[in-house]
Amino acid sequence: MGCRDVHAATVLSFLCGIASVAGLFAGTLLPNWRKLRLITFNRNEKNLTVYTGLWVKCARYDGGNDCLMYDAAWYSSVDQLDLRVLQFALPLSILIAMGALLLCLIGMCNTAFRSSVPNIKLAKCLVNSAGCHLVAGLLFFLAGTVSLSPSIWVIFYNIHLNRKFEPVFAFDYAVYVTVASAGGLFMTALLLFIWYCACKSLPSPFWQPLYSHPPGMHTYSQPYSARSRLSAIEIDIPVVSHTT
Repeated sequence: MGCRDVHAATVLSFLCGIASVAGLFAGTLLPNWRKLRLITFNRNEKNLTVYTGLWVKCARYDGGNDCLMYDAAWYSSVDQLDLRVLQFALPLSILIAMGALLLCLIGMCNTAFRSSVPNIKLAKCLVNSAGCHLVAGLLFFLAGTVSLSPSIWVIFYNIHLNRKFEPVFAFDYAVYVTVASAGGLFMTALLLFIWYCACKSLPSPFWQPLYSHPPGMHTYSQPYSARSRLSAIEIDIPVVSHTT
């Protein structure tokens, strides 16, 4: 694995993260989270289906494309707890994932444009490319958890509504889009974790999450042991040198 260069795993994780965030955007805006099917026994009338989203509600006849009733202010009067939770969870998940994408991009740029020799002046940046990818992976995992949990809750809440009223409620394809996007966020986090675990055994300070000491300080440490090579951070003792 080419750890000192921009690797295919990091590029693939970045692209997968972008696709997942786009899927979350689509799932947030789609008016197809829940549908209520109203069946009539009058042959002169058509069945009616009410599509409920997080922000709007639309009612249309079977086979029709136009909304008979379009409620654009539905977001302020949502009376279903699972959809109300999703109104907060999905935008929060998108913000977290976008922050992770930014960190992932910073890490790739730092890897691509750094010199082959470690520069101690970069210690002022606090976090190197490995640290960026590690934190980005954690944020991707958090974003996937925040979006997946309430999306799955919609499925069980439909079962609750059908038991409480009549079996006329069903979840729509926005649930599938969001669950698939959350799975993409978990895949992105997994790729970043695999890349980091495969590269963290390289010598300091290239693949430590944090630089171990600021400029102007020297370190005296024992040679790397087998255990220290497998650890994420090598602990050194900083000693300030004074000249007289």
